[in-house]
Amino acid sequence: MNIATVPVSSIGRRAAPPDGEGSVQFQPDPRATIDNAKVFAVYGKGGIGKSTTSSNLSVAFSKLGKRVLQIGCDPKHDSTFTLTKKLVPTVIDALEAVDFHAEELRIEDFVYEGYNGVMCVEAGGPPAGTGCGGYVVGQTVKLLKEHHLLEDTDVVIFDVLGDVVCGGFAAPLQHADRALIVTANDFDSIFAMNRIVAAIQAKSKNYAVRLGGVIANRSAATDQIDRFNGEVGLNLVAHFPDLDVIRRSRLKKSTLFEMEDSPELRAVQDEYLRLAASLWAGTEPLTCAPMRDRDIFDLLGFD
Repeated sequence: MNIATVPVSSIGRRAAPPDGEGSVQFQPDPRATIDNAKVFAVYGKGGIGKSTTSSNLSVAFSKLGKRVLQIGCDPKHDSTFTLTKKLVPTVIDALEAVDFHAEELRIEDFVYEGYNGVMCVEAGGPPAGTGCGGYVVGQTVKLLKEHHLLEDTDVVIFDVLGDVVCGGFAAPLQHADRALIVTANDFDSIFAMNRIVAAIQAKSKNYAVRLGGVIANRSAATDQIDRFNGEVGLNLVAHFPDLDVIRRSRLKKSTLFEMEDSPELRAVQDEYLRLAASLWAGTEPLTCAPMRDRDIFDLLGFD
């Protein structure tokens, strides 16, 4: 059996109530919940640096003494690459190996320990054009709960595939307390952020998730981000400049906390530690109103 042939009844059904006007969303197993940890879902435009941000944020939480689990939700399955120093097998790989008989899996078949004790899972994804990303996320959370891993976890970070805000890849929002958006100080990144704001707004009607704020990445300035945030009601919670050491860390399969010390690196590490401490202490939920596409062009597109 492969994911393309898993019966629709086992993958999901129309949500009731729907998550928005005309919405058809993956409906998770209501028993597969994350009850004991603080859960963050990291979204943003493809290629914006969500995996780098997520992995370094995971390490920052671990440096604060928290037990951290990072879940990559991308068929590329490289979210935890700098934590584990390799591309680990995905949950879908593990399920295929046992012909989707999940009861035969052991925890070591899909959970790997990364740098500073961060536990790492790559959910993976269905083959292109088949299956449902929500099924993958749902099965991952279900397996983690069945193996009691979530009981010993303080922080869960979902690193989610860029640009896609369909029912499947919006599934982490059904588990998250706060959604964080990674963006650069440019029009395309902010346009994608606006769509993510709309998706989170839709999910917040029926789930506890709320927007936690914006992380500026690879950006010397934040003027465009600040202008958009002021219009929709978002806050900037961290700012990471476009430094070569960040690029090199990825090439070296390392988090920023493992790179050779320098003043600029310490500043970035301190910003991650500050962000982790702030998120752990709790951020006020943000109620935001996404802009119409034309209005974003009028605000940012014609300078």
